[in-house]
Formats: sequence, structure tokens, C-alpha cells
Amino acid sequence: MIKTCWADGSAAQVSWSAEERLWWLLWSAVPGLGCARLYRLWSRFGSLAAAWAAPAQVLAQVKGIGPARLAAIEQCRRRAGAAPLAAVRASGVLLPGDAALPAALKVLARPPLHVYWRGRGQLWSALRQGRAVAVVGTRRPSAHGLAMAAAIGEALARAGWPVVSGLAEGIDAAAHQGCLRAGGRPVGVLGTSLDRVYPSHHSQLQQQVAARGLLLSEQAPGAAVCAGHFAARNRLQVAISCAVVLVECPEPSGALHAARLAWQGGRKLWVVPADAAKHSAAGSNRWLQQGAAPLLKPADLVAALGPGPLAPQAAAAPVRRLSPRSAAPLDQSLLNAVGSGASLEQLSGQLGQSGIALMPRLLALELAGLVQAEPGLRWRAAN
Repeated sequence: MIKTCWADGSAAQVSWSAEERLWWLLWSAVPGLGCARLYRLWSRFGSLAAAWAAPAQVLAQVKGIGPARLAAIEQCRRRAGAAPLAAVRASGVLLPGDAALPAALKVLARPPLHVYWRGRGQLWSALRQGRAVAVVGTRRPSAHGLAMAAAIGEALARAGWPVVSGLAEGIDAAAHQGCLRAGGRPVGVLGTSLDRVYPSHHSQLQQQVAARGLLLSEQAPGAAVCAGHFAARNRLQVAISCAVVLVECPEPSGALHAARLAWQGGRKLWVVPADAAKHSAAGSNRWLQQGAAPLLKPADLVAALGPGPLAPQAAAAPVRRLSPRSAAPLDQSLLNAVGSGASLEQLSGQLGQSGIALMPRLLALELAGLVQAEPGLRWRAAN
């Protein structure tokens, strides 16, 4: 049971069953429906399943469901057909009712409907504690900015800190490359869906981040590329981090939006000083006038933060890979059934349980880093 705030400000106890997760994902595919409207539907009808079956004229009585959204709902209901949940993919995604989703994401002014992810599920433990550092900056940095971003990423990784960035050109990429060189755990928050790469030449980098760390996106698979999505991801990067490092950016810049969110949210904001005459650093330098902490060398940042959650000496809530022996006996049977690869239908037949009943257990194994989800509702044991 979790406590959920409805759109009208009241609170209710809501149990997110495996089936409700599927209904939430189905409803979230309707254009223009955010968390607030979905909670209103849930509150009005008692369940999202009942809301899906409600006549159009009854749905129209719900606040925020105007003619345009009602038409979108009708279109989605026709497309889903008589078995609406059959094609809903529930693997590799966290929802507002999932305990694994960081609380900082749930309380945003505009919380994500869902967060799709790929990579090492063990890292969610650090992100739930806000034990990560975001490194942001311009797509067109100076040589100094690039070198500093890479050095910061490397220093944070060596100190055991997950390095959060947006996998964009320039500062983002340099920070993640530095993190990877040091054997660290990068966290890439994408402005596109996980099945896209932007910019296209970052394909190898994106694969490396997924293999060594985590890729996150609130965009569902197949979502169109939209400029607004790149700005929207800033709030996710800041929410899962305890500090933000602004390396270099001009005015205006999307990185300034991340800095502003960090400042307003009480996160520590560090800024790398740069030549006052450089256009590429005009925006970041201005934050130094507003009280941000100057960062002269990466070692100063590590000294201020201390050891991260992945450092060997960090005894508090270490993030580590679980062994198959540490899984519960019931989950061990599921892990054995997954083996080198199995579909949800195969697992259901082998274990004698419905797919809906198996999904929470599969998610737990994913988060423990024991299995990896694949396209087509398939899973395989992690390497």
C-alpha cells in the first residue's frame, strides 16, 4: 500500500497490483493525459479498468477530460480492441506506484507518467537516496570545458558516485566518457525514448552507458522526437541527484534550466569558472555572481561530497549485485525458468501462474540485476 495524493489534494491509500500497472500503462498512452488526470479517473471510477469501460458521456464529466482528450481516449479504445491489456509491455518500466521509483520523481510538479529504463537495476537504490551527481553544460564547449567535464566525470566515478547527464553532445558526453574510463556507473537521462539515439553518432556511447550504468527516459518506446522533451528531462536529472555541476554554458542554454531547478530545489550547485570573455561560458559564469560554489578542480568536489554510494568504503546502503543464491526461494524458481531466455507465455506455462502474477517477480529480479528484459516480453539471465 502506498499513499497517493489525488489531483484535488486529498490523499488515499492505493494498492498498485500488477493488473493496475498494466491499466496505468494503457491509459498513459492516451495523448494529453498526465498523472493528475489519471488520478482523477482512478478516484472517480475506483479503478482504471472501470474508467476504461465507462461510456464517453460519463468520462466527459471528469474535470480535464474535454472534447479533444475524449476523442483521443475513444481512438485508443478502438485501437486496443476487446483485449486492451494484451499488447501492454510492463517490463523495463517504473510507475508512480512502484516502490523502486525514487520519491523525488513522484513529488515533482509534473511527475513522469512512467520511467522506462535499461541497464543495471541495482543503481536504483542509489537514485532513490538521491546519491548521484549531475554534470551539465553546453553542446558546444571550449576545449577547457570538455577537459573539465571529463575530469569531473572520472573523479566522481573513482569516488563511487553515479554520474548523471543527458547524453547530449559536448559536456554531457565528456562527463560520461570520463566516468566510463574510470570504471564508473553513468546514468543517462534521455530526451528521446530508449529505442532512439540522439545525436545518432552517440550510438556506441549510449550502449556503453546501458551496459555499465543506467539509461532512463519518460518517453514511451516509439515516441516522436520533440524539442520540448529535451528540456523536460532536466527536472528528472536534478531530482535524482544531490548536487549539480554546471561546467560551461552560454546564455540562453538548457543547462541553465537544470541549474535553476537545482538552486530552487536546494541542491548544491557548483560552477566551473571560465574566461569572462568567452560566449560559451557567459551563462555559467553568471551563476557565480548569484552564489553558486566555484569549482576549480575535481578533487575539491570529491572532498566536499565524500565517498559515494558505490565506493568500497561506503558502508551505508551499498549498491551491489545480488547473487542468485540470495534471491528468495520462489524467485529462484523463476530465475531458473528464465535461464538463457524465455517469453512471458513460456514462463507462465512452465510455472503454472498467470503473466500478470509473474510480472512483479520479474521486475524484482530486474531491479536486483539478475535478469534482463528483452523486446517481445522476453527475459534472460543477466551476464
